[in-house]
Amino acid sequence: MASKLKEIEENALQLSPHDRAELAKHLIQSLDEIEDSEAEKLWIEEAERRYREYREGKVKGIPAEVVFNEARSKLQ
Repeated sequence: MASKLKEIEENALQLSPHDRAELAKHLIQSLDEIEDSEAEKLWIEEAERRYREYREGKVKGIPAEVVFNEARSKLQ
């Protein structure tokens, strides 16, 4: 799946800026069509995947204080 996604991304990046904008608009609109219950299910699956990767040591957590400080500095 990831290789197919990468291939699609590479092809999309070869489009003109106007065509990329149109494609982005259509993709975003397609997400709006997802029912709330389906969206909730997808977010739960994503949260479970992220937590599993954290527990398995595949990703490292970042302390909230660091995240908020970085966000504040970018907003200033």
